[in-house]
Amino acid sequence: MENGKIIKGIAGFYYVYVEACEKQEYLGTGHIYECKAKGVFRNQKIKPLVGDNVVIEIVDKEKFIGNIIDILPRNNELIRPATANIDQALIIFAIANPTPNYNLLDRFLVMMEYQEIPTIICFNKIDLVDNKYREHIKLQYEKCGCKVIFTSTSLNEGLEQLKQLLENKTTILAGPSGVGKSTITNKLYNKDVMEIGNISKIGRGRHTTRHSEIFNVSGATYICDTPGFTSFNLPIIEKEQLRFYYSEFEEYEGFCKYNGCVHINEPDCAVKKAVDKGILSRERYNIYIQLYQELMCQKKY
Repeated sequence: MENGKIIKGIAGFYYVYVEACEKQEYLGTGHIYECKAKGVFRNQKIKPLVGDNVVIEIVDKEKFIGNIIDILPRNNELIRPATANIDQALIIFAIANPTPNYNLLDRFLVMMEYQEIPTIICFNKIDLVDNKYREHIKLQYEKCGCKVIFTSTSLNEGLEQLKQLLENKTTILAGPSGVGKSTITNKLYNKDVMEIGNISKIGRGRHTTRHSEIFNVSGATYICDTPGFTSFNLPIIEKEQLRFYYSEFEEYEGFCKYNGCVHINEPDCAVKKAVDKGILSRERYNIYIQLYQELMCQKKY
């Protein structure tokens, strides 16, 4: 038996990365076993997830085939994408080509805040914009409780800083297609590990990643690439709760005229005053209103 981590799951097969160790006949980077999950998990309504730490029994050591016989306790479990044992999220958006969809970015941030996953925002392709625009974007997001970094794969800028942030953690990469997720993954690996797609004629990236997959960068450092997508549902929360997932609003709680102020139409609202003074980002606040209205219109089942 060996301990490993599920790095990919396709059509009922789970691919488990087992690190090499001295007791094994092989030494080096480790091996990937193709495994099936025991029926007991299906009976218990437990589905193995990418990122799960598991125990496998080896069926064929030469062909690297095994069975998953135990799923070790999870530190966490993400709803979307369905993954487990994630230490942090890296949300990647292009700063240009394609033009950033900040409504989508804020949806990502709300979802990760909801799932209590520390988040890094990476704006890629900074070689396509000037420093003034870069600083404008930084000012919008530096108060939301996330690390904000800028990268350029064509200039190799910011990649070393990014690599340091990923060290000894399992990091999930999220973001729409065409923003450079696969290119960044390949740069961090120093080899082509993911197919790279071009930007389509309508400005959207082609979906080159079709399933969630974890890559072992080195030692205890893993990155999980996920399918690119252009829409993202909000978590199932009440509209009045949304304000708690905008971290920059936190310091103004209790300073509004009314208890339970949701910072929309109430008079003497501390958050709205901070927006008017330029202390808080008006762009972020406007998206907050959009998301609040969306939650207000959602049907409750």
